[in-house]
Amino acid sequence: MTVTYENYQRLRFDRPHPRVLRITMDNGRMNTADAVMHGELVRIWRDIDADDSVSCAILTGAGKTFSAGGDFEMVRAISEDFETRTRVWREARDIVYNLINCRKPVVSAMRGVAVGAGLVCGILADVSIATKDCRITDGHTRLGVAAGDHAAIIWPLLCGMAKAKYYLLTCDLLQGEEAERIGLISLAVEDPELDGKAVEVASRLAEGAQGAIRWTKYALNNWLRMAGPSFDASLAMEFMGFSGPEVKEGLSSHLEKRKPSFPTGSEV
Repeated sequence: MTVTYENYQRLRFDRPHPRVLRITMDNGRMNTADAVMHGELVRIWRDIDADDSVSCAILTGAGKTFSAGGDFEMVRAISEDFETRTRVWREARDIVYNLINCRKPVVSAMRGVAVGAGLVCGILADVSIATKDCRITDGHTRLGVAAGDHAAIIWPLLCGMAKAKYYLLTCDLLQGEEAERIGLISLAVEDPELDGKAVEVASRLAEGAQGAIRWTKYALNNWLRMAGPSFDASLAMEFMGFSGPEVKEGLSSHLEKRKPSFPTGSEV
């Protein structure tokens, strides 16, 4: 089956190779994941899986930014409305599992800033490539919610528990060069090389033995499937946190560009 991609609003598509589909996140606001993009990042992996004309996909961001994280209006809606919270929780779960279960290999090409739902897909890509100065951070605890999205399912496996805990608890920024050094991403390259390197890797995968590549991806991703209960728990605790007091201060401090002042104690 050949899939048409004309109904997407926040994702653009082109073919740098006949069997490679390049997906570009683009919303004109540093590619933040608003409600529309968040939903599209759920279904794109199912479409790619079903599209017989695609053997490999590339995910990147428009302009100089991969993705600047979650749209603050969506964050506010999650914290204030139960139905929005449950819908986005389901989408956040499905982004991860749909990408893991997509048969086709995915290459990410990250530059500028990589945060939030974009980072989820960037890190979960089968081959993750970033510029050496790309700024990578998981900002959940700075926002006042648990590091859910994707971190628990893959960060400890990629970079070890000690590094995963440090960066997820502190929200310290990682540059691409350091992310490669600790094993969080596959490759770090100079900015002018990023797009060409992503196309080179994707083209090699698209021209390779498709059955062997897909079965290898499936087998390796069983490590991630085994971590599913940890991921499910982290995601549940993240979205439980959206109903609490810490996220309100986290969001306000982001909007006011100041250091947050969280409550000193917690019943958690």
